[in-house]
Amino acid sequence: MIDKDLFQKNEANGENEKELYEHYRFIVDPKQSSLRIDKFLSFKLPNVSRNKIQIAARVGNIKVNSKSVKPNYKVKPNDVISVLLSFPPRDAEIIPENIPIDIIYEDNDIIVINKKAGMVVHLAYANYTGTLVNAVAWHLKDSKIDNNGWGAFLIHRIDKDTSGLIVLAKTEIAQAILARQFFEHTIEREYLALVWGNLNDNEGTIKGNLGRSHKDRRVMAVCEENRGKHAITHYKVLERFGYVTLLACKLETGRTHQIRAHMAYIGHPLFNDVTYGGNKILKGTISSKYKQFIENCFTVLPRQALHARILGFLHPTTANYMTFEAPLPDDMLTVIEKWQRYVSGHPLINY
Repeated sequence: MIDKDLFQKNEANGENEKELYEHYRFIVDPKQSSLRIDKFLSFKLPNVSRNKIQIAARVGNIKVNSKSVKPNYKVKPNDVISVLLSFPPRDAEIIPENIPIDIIYEDNDIIVINKKAGMVVHLAYANYTGTLVNAVAWHLKDSKIDNNGWGAFLIHRIDKDTSGLIVLAKTEIAQAILARQFFEHTIEREYLALVWGNLNDNEGTIKGNLGRSHKDRRVMAVCEENRGKHAITHYKVLERFGYVTLLACKLETGRTHQIRAHMAYIGHPLFNDVTYGGNKILKGTISSKYKQFIENCFTVLPRQALHARILGFLHPTTANYMTFEAPLPDDMLTVIEKWQRYVSGHPLINY
């Protein structure tokens, strides 16, 4: 018996599901004879190499009856096997491209990058060049790392028009270890978001399964509990501007468009988020000066106001906890400063 969760299926503008791993669950047949678990899984997962299965076992990503096992474990009838595999690289050739990237940290196992807005993370339909993967492949083209020419292994993504921190692994072992941390939701991820409206509470939690909208497959929507994927977003107000609010959002899960969809669900879409209706004047006055002010902000920030500011995780080799922080990019910083000046010049705005 097999129960498979695939966390990467839909593609749109290079914004797939966030997690880059597969989770399998098997219940061993009562008549199954004794067999090494790596060999057993090779039969069950014919498209996965035995080496990849052995790496998963070595880093604790294969569990039997909730306990990690080694590759030589002999399966027994009725064993419940859980397998977490980092998603394989795409078959498409990676063309190294000399594209500038902002490297925050790098060692033999990982590379942490502050991605600029407008850059697609990975190869996808109509996005075979100009991606972060192409840029990293160029950066690592002369390295001695044996990763089959992939450059580096993806573990997660951020949307094309979201700026901020992303970590890539240089080895399959590092990828497998980091994938486990994402799967178990132990990664620290904090975003800065500018949203429409004045939230009632200074902090809160949004819970709601997310799935593709029936009306528009590009949009993620909160759906019934038996649909979509479990999603939790925590938020805290950092600064109020009356008509918009600056938030710090922490992800407990990491679904496609999670913050964007959750904030739209509670009536506070991200500022200038075209996909979720934030590219219109949703709060404020009807004066021509205010309209001009908003249009100017949209021009300065031609994307959703979302930035991945903090990323924290256990290093895959040393197990030391590492935290990285990326400052606000100029476009978001400029718009926030514009709102600060606007509020100071309009003291009667209701907070």
